[in-house]
Amino acid sequence: MPPAASTSYRLTTLWQFEAPLAPVWEAIVLAEAWPTWWPGIESVVTLAPGDAHGLGARRLWRCKSALPYRLSFTTCVTRIEPLRRIEGQVEGELEGRGCCRLWTEGGLTQVRHDWQVRTTPLWMNLLAPLTRPLFRWNHDALMRAGGRGLARRLRA
Repeated sequence: MPPAASTSYRLTTLWQFEAPLAPVWEAIVLAEAWPTWWPGIESVVTLAPGDAHGLGARRLWRCKSALPYRLSFTTCVTRIEPLRRIEGQVEGELEGRGCCRLWTEGGLTQVRHDWQVRTTPLWMNLLAPLTRPLFRWNHDALMRAGGRGLARRLRA
């Protein structure tokens, strides 16, 4: 089995939009709509809606990568600060946690995604020592597509 370090990832993506913070937040928290604007997000199914703000919401995600594979995982929202932050745990073919923070700076809405995850599929973990840079590139490509898709949705 490869060392855990080769199957664990710390990933950060920053998006910037010429759009007000509120519509960016709304698009991000309405996860079920992501497949309409985010290429690579094939489906999002709400398993439990959580409270009025979405705390405790559980969703099943299916993502198609730029490479010829798909990942499925479940998220659970563990923290919400409306218009500022959403955090969650992830389990399945990815395990770990993610955080999305929003703020305005210089007239732009900033969105920072941070993921601390590890892969669980055996084939990915066996190949990870060799393919780690490719998996990182794939994540970055998916996130770039999401940023472009959200910009189009916001007309930003």
